[in-house]
Amino acid sequence: MSQHTAYTASRSPEFALLGFLAAGPPTHGYDLHRRLTDELGQVWHASQSQTYAILARLEARGLVCSTVVEQARLPARRLLELTPAGRAQFEAWLAAPTGASIRAIRVDFITRLYFAARLHPELAPGMVQVEINAARAVLHDLQTDLAATPAVEQRFNRLALELRIRQLSAVIDWLNTCTIPEGDSHATSGPPALP
Repeated sequence: MSQHTAYTASRSPEFALLGFLAAGPPTHGYDLHRRLTDELGQVWHASQSQTYAILARLEARGLVCSTVVEQARLPARRLLELTPAGRAQFEAWLAAPTGASIRAIRVDFITRLYFAARLHPELAPGMVQVEINAARAVLHDLQTDLAATPAVEQRFNRLALELRIRQLSAVIDWLNTCTIPEGDSHATSGPPALP
């Protein structure tokens, strides 16, 4: 069987949080968590404490910086903003190919498409086409692997390949429906119009 380049999808919404900071003014951790939940809640599942822990790691890595803001009669709050290093890392991630695994497409690609639609709407259609082309290439490889896999001796490998082929075919069908309406290029609130 051919070996496909493995792609490990992000297991943390850190790039989504960096994206929210890249797309707007400095804000508080609670507001970032609310946006993650409201706008990408079907993609990312993170508790408020997980969001705060991720933000602390991003700050420790120098990707985010914070300013303490005093409040009358309330505890001080930290106002977070993207550093130049954080912006550079976010933009590099946004421009990187996603990979053709189901999880990478479901999580990373949708997140990338969301931010491309907000920050660089001219890139969104090309991102969809690149993903379709990558998925088609992997689908072809999987079909080749299936044809070379003995039916009797490798029955369970064939079943696994058949499942992956059907899943990836469905993803390609879905990708063909991913469009960003013309009027959405300036939108900064709410997700891109996807099926």
